[in-house]
Amino acid sequence: MTAPAVLKFGGSSFRTLAAYGDLARALGERMDSEGGKLVVVVSGQPGETEQFRERLSQVNPHPEDETVAGLLTLADTIGAQLLATALHRGGRRATVLAGHQLGLLTDSAFMWARLEHTDPGPLRAALADHDIVVVPGGQAADAQGRPTWLGKNSSDLSAVAIAAAVGAPRCEIHSDVDGIYSTDPHLVSGTRLLKEVSYNIAALMSLYGAKVLHRRSVRLAQKHRVEIVCRLNRAPFTEGSVIGTRGASAAAVVLNQRSVALSYDSDAEADLAFAAFHAANIDTIRLTGGPLVAVVGGFVDLAEFQRRKGLIPGVYAGVPVTALRGSKVATHLAASEDEALHLAQRLHDELHHPGAGFPEPQLIGA
Repeated sequence: MTAPAVLKFGGSSFRTLAAYGDLARALGERMDSEGGKLVVVVSGQPGETEQFRERLSQVNPHPEDETVAGLLTLADTIGAQLLATALHRGGRRATVLAGHQLGLLTDSAFMWARLEHTDPGPLRAALADHDIVVVPGGQAADAQGRPTWLGKNSSDLSAVAIAAAVGAPRCEIHSDVDGIYSTDPHLVSGTRLLKEVSYNIAALMSLYGAKVLHRRSVRLAQKHRVEIVCRLNRAPFTEGSVIGTRGASAAAVVLNQRSVALSYDSDAEADLAFAAFHAANIDTIRLTGGPLVAVVGGFVDLAEFQRRKGLIPGVYAGVPVTALRGSKVATHLAASEDEALHLAQRLHDELHHPGAGFPEPQLIGA
């Protein structure tokens, strides 16, 4: 069987219910013009995962991870079924493969689960009988068949794992920006599109919180030599950045307003906290220059996690903002989200000013 095209559409692709019909028509037109079959990974509508989390917290402020993973993944299931029915309405042969049917096997971390094995059999069987297979992003199962969640914004990881499983040389990631920019173009002015980005640079940016791609998806793509093509999520689906073996050294500023830096009383306490977060597959950085740990991307009940692990709680130290030039990294801390925005703008202006030196790490408002 010829490898299908693998496409991913994030939650921003589905701001209205009408968007499902629009995408179904576009996918049908692509099949008619190019031939071949499609695997389409989708996320839930914007805010749906957070709504499920809020409802869960009203019943139990500190739910177990297994329950969280079982509930939060429903947002992406709903999105997949809505796209499938839009495809059916257009006369397309489509089906949905949920996480427990997909052949993605993880450890039993439940939340931020780590992929251990991919069985291409279920996907190949579904593609034999259908033209389009729709997959809810971020879903998998452990060895006992229990639902696991690959973490926040992990649809990218699902898409790359699927591309590797079915032998697709490329994986298309569609979002509300057409590629990787020198910083978030929604937050900072004067940004630059990075047309070609190496796996290593993309992974480094993602590690520090860049929201364009899930960090582990980049490393998985590198391992299997799957090229990641970043495209706009609406017609004409403009191609922006390509992540692969090529790519010049890049200068960028990374700001994720959900990221939080925690300060501990000693390096030993910070090391213990970092090890605990890391063991739970939570993206975390042990910052230099003090007993500091940055938890990247949010969506973690920090107080409850530290309580369960028997850690001395860290104190809020600010929002990390990171400047990168090639492999050189400098992380700064801003006291609030608003200050982080101003700091990101200033660092970006300095980083791209001709002759400017590399910004030194500092604490802002601390």
